[in-house]
Amino acid sequence: MNVIIGTMRNGTRATLRQPRLFTALASSMMQCSTQTNKPVVAAKMPFRVKVTGGKRYVWCACGHSKKQPFCDGAHRTKAPSISPRLFTPEKDSTLMLCACKQTKNAPYCDGTHFKVLFQDLVSLVKKVFKINNV
Repeated sequence: MNVIIGTMRNGTRATLRQPRLFTALASSMMQCSTQTNKPVVAAKMPFRVKVTGGKRYVWCACGHSKKQPFCDGAHRTKAPSISPRLFTPEKDSTLMLCACKQTKNAPYCDGTHFKVLFQDLVSLVKKVFKINNV
């Protein structure tokens, strides 16, 4: 019989004689820890998208979609508290759709990504100086 020794999130060790039990336990813990109620930044610059007037689009609001800027349903498992945004443009046009997911005018870009870029730059500079000071 196989014996699996695993370390749990709280630091305790568990010895299990049934691998299926450990797999089920680990996957349920992983699923709980990967769910979020805050959107993740899909990209740091907006998506330029050609849209057709009168057609309904579903914009990803959580940032987990692999088909950015549009929703692929990833929010159901990764961010169940965040719903995608439905929108229908009035005419054929090219739009700038938010990719940082921080816009106040969803799904359209309002320039908030500059704040996200600045925060990333500050973090990078802090890391550089922290490494050099050690």
